[in-house]
Amino acid sequence: MAITREQKEAQVKSLTEKMQTASSVVFAHYIGLNVADVSDLRSKLREANAEMHVAKKTLMSIAAKQAGMPDFDATELEGPVSVIFSFDDPLSGAQTAFKFSKDHDQVALIGGVFDGKLMTKEQAVAFAKMPSRDELLATFVGML
Repeated sequence: MAITREQKEAQVKSLTEKMQTASSVVFAHYIGLNVADVSDLRSKLREANAEMHVAKKTLMSIAAKQAGMPDFDATELEGPVSVIFSFDDPLSGAQTAFKFSKDHDQVALIGGVFDGKLMTKEQAVAFAKMPSRDELLATFVGML
């Protein structure tokens, strides 16, 4: 069923607001997950103060332009894509999705935006593997 223009405008407005308030944005594939797995991923992201949304890539691109983010080509993102917003810790959403992908091959990070710059797939995976601020502080205290 096609969505109306008003629904699309509401989605763009919501995505724009989230992109403006998020500390990082990561794009991921999710196709092949059953409903229970998607719900599990969303709940784990919520615990990490992150959110996952699914929208048309063209709407994501319009929202990114309106939010003042770097322009990404929606055609470069193949297949259905979800967008993961991290709000407090920029690494939280990416790390949660990356950890979830170890048990679920269907989830794969495919890029993102951090600090006003686009990330490639490889950069998004490296971003997700970085230790969090708390882990770095604990390591530093342990060294002292």
